Amino acid sequence: MADPSYDLVVIGAGHGGYVAAIRAAQLGMNVAVVESRERLGGTCHNIGCIPSKALLVSSLLYAEAGYGLAAHGIAAQGVSFDLAAMMMRKDRIVDQNTKGVAFLFKKHKITHIRGAARIAATGKVEVVDAAGATHTVQATRILIATGSVPATLPGIAIDEERIVSSEGALKLASVPKRLVVIGAGYIGLELGSVWARLGSEVTVVEYLDRILPGMDTEVATLAQRLFVRQGMSFRLGTKLTAAKASKSEMTLTVEPAAGSAAEQVATDVVLVAVGRKPNTEGLGLEALGVERDPKGFIVVNNAFATNVQGVYAIGDCVAGPMLAHKASEDGVACVETIAGRVGHVDYNTVPGVVYTHPEIASVGKTEQALKDEGVEYSVGKFPFTATPRAPTATPTAS
Repeated sequence: MADPSYDLVVIGAGHGGYVAAIRAAQLGMNVAVVESRERLGGTCHNIGCIPSKALLVSSLLYAEAGYGLAAHGIAAQGVSFDLAAMMMRKDRIVDQNTKGVAFLFKKHKITHIRGAARIAATGKVEVVDAAGATHTVQATRILIATGSVPATLPGIAIDEERIVSSEGALKLASVPKRLVVIGAGYIGLELGSVWARLGSEVTVVEYLDRILPGMDTEVATLAQRLFVRQGMSFRLGTKLTAAKASKSEMTLTVEPAAGSAAEQVATDVVLVAVGRKPNTEGLGLEALGVERDPKGFIVVNNAFATNVQGVYAIGDCVAGPMLAHKASEDGVACVETIAGRVGHVDYNTVPGVVYTHPEIASVGKTEQALKDEGVEYSVGKFPFTATPRAPTATPTAS
């Protein structure tokens, strides 16, 4: 029996892959998507953006009910929370979203192939299913949309119980008394906020001398003051060098990033949130000769084509902001270009949002970036507090 053949085989069903697949189907292509997870939607829907936002909302509502309503003249005594119920709500939302993607696949007649993919040759994808059997599909074009995975630290083994990644931090069975977050980017601050609101003593350790690298320095400084008011503490310019577990606690060894005497920090759970890296292992890229840069990102041209004929890549596994909406735009631009249309993404206008309280957003280059590039610019500032509407709408759990 001949191997099934498709105009386009997409590897990965995250925001980049599934949006690209849908757009390709709309443009008349016969499309298959290979995904190793049981559910579609990738990291964002399953273990990233969506579940974290669900817990952020639940934890903020609890914080408001617990100590933020009195200023509004609302009395609430004996407020408590049910962590298991919060997790169930989060899981229901994840299930709803992933089923939504599956519905869109069915609507657009996209073939979903469950298994781990490897590009065996140009136009040939091998898929190992859950039973260990290998199947082969043929493709006129192959699109790599495998996303990213959490970055790790040397000598720090993540077990998803006491030393957790962002995935494990979304599944904790109880609120840790003490939580140390390694990394003051958006993932560390969002998940740190969740557990701080629910009662953890949260300490954020950051190698740089500031939080939110990549965002405006002044905004980051103001945000840090608010996070401190919310109960989080910060150790900037500090690095984690070791983590040792005993029966009762974790002992971390930290030291100044610039170098100096080390010290010990005790905690119950450690969240390693030092960024993400391209998820390209096991795809057969080395044997195929697909070019990657020193950081592991797949090198593509303006049409998202790699150096290997018929192989394309988008999203977190290529350079650029590692954001779900950026991956989606990559996917649309890529398949529209393949279809003979004009696909384009302006990376200068990709917005970034940190879903803390308050939420923090940015778009375009920062003031520091413009200084570094020698670009003349003007600065405009306006405080929200000067807007009459703002004080009436501001929650008080901060």
